[in-house]
Amino acid sequence: MLMGLFLATSVSAHEMTPTYFEFKSYPYADTISTTQIKLFNRREDVNYYEISVFDSEWNPIPFAATNKIVKIEYLNKKTIDIFVRNQDLPGLTYICTLSKLEKDVITSGAISSRICSKMKEK
Repeated sequence: MLMGLFLATSVSAHEMTPTYFEFKSYPYADTISTTQIKLFNRREDVNYYEISVFDSEWNPIPFAATNKIVKIEYLNKKTIDIFVRNQDLPGLTYICTLSKLEKDVITSGAISSRICSKMKEK
């Protein structure tokens, strides 16, 4: 009976592509590389997502983006450019997005979701 309850409940999360990303040289600065991720918001209860970049040990890596917290309305998508210094590329492993719950949603028992993509191995 408990298993049926889990199967009957739909769980929605946001989507992020590509699953395996790769960085390319940024044409306007030879010390920087860039990649793009695409976010799709499938959650009615969330409008904001935080972007993070990590190494293989889950230590944060400095990066730049237009905004590190991005607003995406329900059923909309957004493309985000991410910039990293070339010196940080060898350790870079993951780009993650975390749903940011607003105060009024937190009290209703909503769950935050995190999705990560992994650097494509060469």
